[in-house]
Amino acid sequence: MKHSLSLVYSIGLIIGDSLALIAAFAAAWFLRIHHSDLPFIQGVSGETYIALVATTLPFWLITFALLGLYNSNIYEKRFSEFGRLVIGSFIGLMFVIFWEYAYDQTIFPARIIPVYGFIFGLLGLVLFRTLLRGFRTLMFRYGFGISQVLIVGNTDITTEIANSLSNSRKSGYRVLGIVGDKRRSIRADFASFSEALSILRGRRIHGIIQTELYADEARNREVLDYAQMHHISYRFVPGNTELFVGNIEVDLFRSSLPVITVHQTALFGWGRVVKRIFDFVVGGLLMIIASPLIAIIALISKLSGSGSVFFRQKRLTQYDKTFTVFKFRTQYQKYDGTTPEEAFKLMDRPELAELYRANGDQLADDPRITPLGRFLRATSLDELPQLINVVRGDISLVGPRALIPQELAQYPKKHTILSVKSGLTGLAQVSGRRNISFEERRKLDIYYVQNWSFWMDIAILFKTIAAVLRRDGAN
Repeated sequence: MKHSLSLVYSIGLIIGDSLALIAAFAAAWFLRIHHSDLPFIQGVSGETYIALVATTLPFWLITFALLGLYNSNIYEKRFSEFGRLVIGSFIGLMFVIFWEYAYDQTIFPARIIPVYGFIFGLLGLVLFRTLLRGFRTLMFRYGFGISQVLIVGNTDITTEIANSLSNSRKSGYRVLGIVGDKRRSIRADFASFSEALSILRGRRIHGIIQTELYADEARNREVLDYAQMHHISYRFVPGNTELFVGNIEVDLFRSSLPVITVHQTALFGWGRVVKRIFDFVVGGLLMIIASPLIAIIALISKLSGSGSVFFRQKRLTQYDKTFTVFKFRTQYQKYDGTTPEEAFKLMDRPELAELYRANGDQLADDPRITPLGRFLRATSLDELPQLINVVRGDISLVGPRALIPQELAQYPKKHTILSVKSGLTGLAQVSGRRNISFEERRKLDIYYVQNWSFWMDIAILFKTIAAVLRRDGAN
């Protein structure tokens, strides 16, 4: 059963969206009337105009609902919410225009009004949802709308979930306790589910999160039956979380047996096609725009006499395929084709290799880097030639970092990372770039692979621009 605040929040979104759209088109009408002397196509009174716009509201709201804008899983995904609002608003506007054409009924007395309405509507929707989100967070701080949950299970993920929900003022959840074997090292408040219900009698349980399946099926049935009988939410979190990530499909096998299909990555089917088209078009445009800058840097690099202009190296991409990456040279040519360990050994300073790895694969004053290379790395301009790799299809604009085979060879989950194309930028780069460890960067790569979405790619590209401008983690 939905928590009361969640229900109020959903209703508030519907009412707010309606008011934002009405206000937006009213503002568009007002702006057109008072800031233009051009005649109208056809006279329509203000009252009639607002009434006609209001009659189309149900279609807008249905479109928003179909796009998931009233589902709780979108509430904290602000960029995804914005993308869906753009799509929903455009579809809604197209419907109104089609309605006007199909029924030969004038709704917009001037062509510019729909444009104003779309812009004002989108701004109003975003503003209202931001204010409502802030109000919901404020209610959490005062203890209103908190969902009380009981965690059942004794796995490593149990502690992780409990810790993530510990601050109810931010999470909106309060953990009533954990049901588990008290003889085991993990924290357990109740020895059995029945004991938990007995002790918590009188306290309302809004949800149950089960983190392990018992060998005794009767114990599992007891938990699920209680949730269903009392109409409270039930969630199951498998101990092997890697099994249920990425894209999941639930279907009937042989028309009768329910089966769960788990794809290694969410990026497949139409997603791969859209991503490749986006890479080719946007990557090509960026390469054209950046070509004068690339030519200037190439000329300066050539005149500096530090070796060939471009650095070429074999790296890994999708399905363990190797490709030649193109970058501007930033280190002395004699260290080409060497790992950091090999390069530091060549200069008789092997101790730097250990420091390099311990410092997150960077050194404040790396002796391999040329003076020009330091500037190019600090500004990330050394990455520009990789746009060639993007257009060719070797890599994508967004994806896991392309690594040399030796760096990824020993990583136990490299098969997951290499299930998609490597990228010019990625989640790791916008989450700290080289300020986080190798292991943390690979975990972020895996998260990206298993949770890919087109909107995530767009968000990462915008965050990359911000990270480059701030020089976050650049070396």
